[in-house]
Amino acid sequence: MNRLGLVTTIAVGALAVVLAVPAQAQKQRHPQAASRAYDGLWSVSIHTAYGPCDATYRYPARIVGGRVMQADNDFSYQISGAVVASGAIGVTVYRMGQSATGYGRLRGSTGSGRWSAGGNMCYGTWSAMRRAAD
Repeated sequence: MNRLGLVTTIAVGALAVVLAVPAQAQKQRHPQAASRAYDGLWSVSIHTAYGPCDATYRYPARIVGGRVMQADNDFSYQISGAVVASGAIGVTVYRMGQSATGYGRLRGSTGSGRWSAGGNMCYGTWSAMRRAAD
């Protein structure tokens, strides 16, 4: 049985990062499933552990009503995703025809997880920090 449910992708550099929300979190179909506890501006750092992708990427992301979206007017990439009350997060990033997938968890004002792209052509970890209120 597939333990991952909703998959969302985030594009990073020439690469995209996708985070998957666990199936258990996806089953919560009520509006409360998307938590406002993590709303705000986040700085996301992506680190490549393996593959021909750049070693690191850094992107801003905004969470509103539990939905992950772009934080600025940089339309060179697309980001979407969701975070639920438990902090489980799934994000998908698309950029220049490429995408990456990942999963992770937010706790308070930090978060971390793993990502992969291109059939494991590249993979690594990501970390995030909530920025000061804007």
